[in-house]
Amino acid sequence: MQSTIVVLGGGIGGMAAANEVRRQLPSAHRVVLVEKNAQHAFAPSFLWLMTGDREPGQIRRPLAGLLRRGVELVQAEVTGIDTVRRKVKMGAAEIAYDQLIVALGANLAPEAMPGLAEASHTFFTFEGAARLRDALRGFAAGRIAVVVSAMPYKCPGAPHEGAMLIADYFRRRGLSGQVEVHLFTPEPQPMPVAGPELGEAVRGMLESKGVEFHPRHKLTAVDPTAREMSFENGARAGFDLLVAVPPHRAPRAVVDAGLTNQAGWVPVNAQTLRTNQDGIYAIGDVTSIPIPGRWKPDVPLMLPKAGVFAHAQAEVAARRVVAEVTGQASEAAFRGDGYCMLEAGEDLAGFAFGNFFAEPAPTVQLRQIGKSWHVGKVLFEKWWLAPVGLRRSLIGWVVKAGGRFYGIPVSL
Repeated sequence: MQSTIVVLGGGIGGMAAANEVRRQLPSAHRVVLVEKNAQHAFAPSFLWLMTGDREPGQIRRPLAGLLRRGVELVQAEVTGIDTVRRKVKMGAAEIAYDQLIVALGANLAPEAMPGLAEASHTFFTFEGAARLRDALRGFAAGRIAVVVSAMPYKCPGAPHEGAMLIADYFRRRGLSGQVEVHLFTPEPQPMPVAGPELGEAVRGMLESKGVEFHPRHKLTAVDPTAREMSFENGARAGFDLLVAVPPHRAPRAVVDAGLTNQAGWVPVNAQTLRTNQDGIYAIGDVTSIPIPGRWKPDVPLMLPKAGVFAHAQAEVAARRVVAEVTGQASEAAFRGDGYCMLEAGEDLAGFAFGNFFAEPAPTVQLRQIGKSWHVGKVLFEKWWLAPVGLRRSLIGWVVKAGGRFYGIPVSL
């Protein structure tokens, strides 16, 4: 009996899931990927686009060329998910599914914060990073504020990387004495989900790059005319250039389908990635997965929204779907391991890694910054954007860290 497996979203998780399902299933079964953008942009490189270290064409590829043969690409925006009739809506068109993997990510909603859309730039989108690059080129003196406007947000290291790379950009231009870089966040420390030891290490990295760090600053509004931010603690801060991590929201189609919880994200089984709807899995930034530990006394920690987790979850969800289609058992499980290269400028980076399911709280370590971690990130970029035929022929590369190995799955 033929089955149709539909994957929604062509980002890191969706692309990996579609390729893995196609790799494992006989060709009699359909594998369909629905994505509104024909071009796949590699999000980890947006920061390099911002600083002018990458041109737009270097970090973007036609999505069709990154998919395995036999994956049907439907370029359309998902407008609805009918979980009863098992159909995905794309405007007036529909496609029926037997199994569904939701990998639609998180949408940016700068309009949710008063004044933010009018006053700020962002490096969280391809287009935003390109516009910010132009703004930085025209900036010669004053105060640059990088602000985390709301929680949660994807890529927990990105605001810190962004601030350090901006500071390094002006250092290279000989303008360090004329440009101040400040980082504001509602969090009590950098990357609190990773624990106090990593937080202090990242704080030290920020200080070494001349970035002023302002924790416990929850943004409430921005005045575009006065160029001033207001915070819940009563503080105000001016800026000459504002770089924001905008509020994040689950896509409307996911919310309307009843897949989200009160916090607005899709709850899934932490190991299998199953949702509460039959035949539907969800992976990546759209999901909500509690982990051991608490951010505040009344706020549990949640798994960070990051591409490394979306990639690992894609492998698990795909194998679970294949097992359902073929009537076999599967022990595939997401284990909560993750890592991140933290760019610091000067071709230097740190390497954070650990297990986010560890009890009683996540155990994350940071390796000393060095050029090798930066090279590793560059190699990953090249690998990810390589044509699918070449990528499949690679054995993959691994980074040894703390006695453990972290590698790139070769199933893509």
